[in-house]
Amino acid sequence: MPRLAPVNTQDAPAATADLLANVKKKMGAVPNIIATMAQSPAVAQAYLAFSQALSAGSLPARLREQIALTVGESNRCAYCVSAHTALGKMAGLSEQETCDARRATASTDSETQALRFAQQIVTDRGLVADEDVERLRQAGYNDGAIAEIVANVALNLFTNYFNHVAGTEVDFPAVPELAAN
Repeated sequence: MPRLAPVNTQDAPAATADLLANVKKKMGAVPNIIATMAQSPAVAQAYLAFSQALSAGSLPARLREQIALTVGESNRCAYCVSAHTALGKMAGLSEQETCDARRATASTDSETQALRFAQQIVTDRGLVADEDVERLRQAGYNDGAIAEIVANVALNLFTNYFNHVAGTEVDFPAVPELAAN
């Protein structure tokens, strides 16, 4: 049962209804997370703007989805793991690659380094060492890409925590828990 209710478009103030209509136009539907964020249009707009800005960055959609899966799994966010499994597949990830990303591993060393760094940011609350950043550079990431990895982690921390507090109902195909290695 959700703790925060999604906004019903029919009952929403005009500005909120317009915001949700624009989301529906772009995405084909309004995911429960955005409908719930719309309880505060400022929150929904901030999320959408942050997400849109990062989509125009240098990291490919595939890696952004892998980071989202790593962060979501690290925070045990069923909503985000389910959503980003579906979105990751749309970005070209296979089922196995979505599971690997949840474990902070990937088919290339470069992607694995980025995912491990993202996981470390979550577990160590951003307190990384010089060597950790240098490992990313050695894997081919410049300072701008490293900044975008951090920003993608922050965006996903926000959505994970929002869903935990809101109790957002999962409206994507649910994914099973990972089997122990």
